[in-house]
Amino acid sequence: MFEKLFKLSKHNTTVGTEVRAGFTTFLAMMYIVPVNAGIMSLTGMPFDALITATAVVTIIATILNGFWSNTPVAMSVGMGLNAYFTFGLVKGMGIPWQTALGVVMISGLIFLVLSLTRFRAWVFESVPDDLRRAISAGIGAFIAFIGLKGMGVIVSNKATFVALGTIHNPEVLLGILGFFVAAVLYAYRVKGAFIISIAVTSIIAWVFGLAQMPQGVVSMPASMAPIAFHFDIMSALKLSLLPVIVTFLVTDLFDTIGTLAGIGMRAGLFKEPVELEKTLQADAAATVIGATLGTSTTTSFIESAAGVEEGGRTGLTAIVTGLLFVTTLFFLPIYKAIPDNAIYPILVMVGVLMFGELKNINFSDTTTAVSVFITVLLMPLTFSITIGLSAGFVAYFILALCRGEKEKLTLGTLSIAIIGLLMFIVHP
Repeated sequence: MFEKLFKLSKHNTTVGTEVRAGFTTFLAMMYIVPVNAGIMSLTGMPFDALITATAVVTIIATILNGFWSNTPVAMSVGMGLNAYFTFGLVKGMGIPWQTALGVVMISGLIFLVLSLTRFRAWVFESVPDDLRRAISAGIGAFIAFIGLKGMGVIVSNKATFVALGTIHNPEVLLGILGFFVAAVLYAYRVKGAFIISIAVTSIIAWVFGLAQMPQGVVSMPASMAPIAFHFDIMSALKLSLLPVIVTFLVTDLFDTIGTLAGIGMRAGLFKEPVELEKTLQADAAATVIGATLGTSTTTSFIESAAGVEEGGRTGLTAIVTGLLFVTTLFFLPIYKAIPDNAIYPILVMVGVLMFGELKNINFSDTTTAVSVFITVLLMPLTFSITIGLSAGFVAYFILALCRGEKEKLTLGTLSIAIIGLLMFIVHP
């Protein structure tokens, strides 16, 4: 049965290898359940419902991709855009979380429709690699800044805007410890480095009285009713929110393509265009499902590379990962007891990994260097991925135009630059 469904022999793998790879991917990315719930709950959405919704979306999206595309790619709520959802839209722009879900739904529907066309290939070919990498690095800086602020390492200051926090505070020290545990384990390629860091930091907090002990270990899953089907599309259909919708769409597109390219290079996947096309289609469908159930944008997870390294080559790996996420539905008492400073260090580490994209950028080109600098710097400083992305593309197009670099004046960069200008015109 498995041979017929997943063509294991063709991909030079076995059921045992796929199961082991699926378990490895699960360990590498199970941190997303408590982390995403912790971030999005700051919008006022119920933490319990978010735990269930995050787990369910991960299960559905990952299993859907396993069957539909037959690739070992797991999917869940994307880090970066969930922070932007919370801190950029709801807390930053002051819009209700229902409207923010409407933004995610619209971007997901557009992505889904475009997944049936050649639009993705057009964008991929039109937008320079360096600007795509800058978006990733900028989001990394953005979520790392959020993590450091949440840990108390960075605090507000009237004179200098930001300053170093009280680092001898026990809770701040706990966060710093959590960061270094995650960093060291990741450096040694320990499987499940992030979830181990969360566990170690939480246990220390419980033992020393910095957080309340769990009131149990397992429980029945919480209801998703308070957030499921609460997206408000009509409120999201405003001219002022058009750049935000484009930001979610473009960022998800670049993030997904970048992730799949990285995984594909490691395992020799996506040699057949249909595999990439179907994976992108599953990714788009997952975002629509996620917005329906009450989560931010869903995307392909780079942690899938951990399973690929274990030999995972087919959709069976993804299906095993999805099925294992069923277990996370029943650990609500433990998740509720995890202190914030066990979660925020993971944001900083994810930011570190995303920021690493800068190493591949050609800074010898002035147009590229200026645009990348603006993109990366403005995202954390303005607390907005939209502003950073828009300003970067506007700067790129203006500089290329003034320098007569016709090869850089593509329709793709022009389109995003125009939308970026529109954002600055309608921005309050």
